[in-house]
Amino acid sequence: MLERLLTVDEAAERLGTSTRFVRRLIFERRIAFVKVGRHVRITPGDLNAYIAAGRIDALRRRAEAG
Repeated sequence: MLERLLTVDEAAERLGTSTRFVRRLIFERRIAFVKVGRHVRITPGDLNAYIAAGRIDALRRRAEAG
């Protein structure tokens, strides 16, 4: 079964950003997308992959020698 495709507005809402930001990601091909006729859609999996790719893990501090 196919995942439900998100509109640009829905993707922006999930990211907490503007639709303009999502459209720029699409224009710069920084996020995968699907063309349905003249409409652009994003799969939830592709949105999650974009988020995961931008994740930066925290550094662990070494225990101080005492």
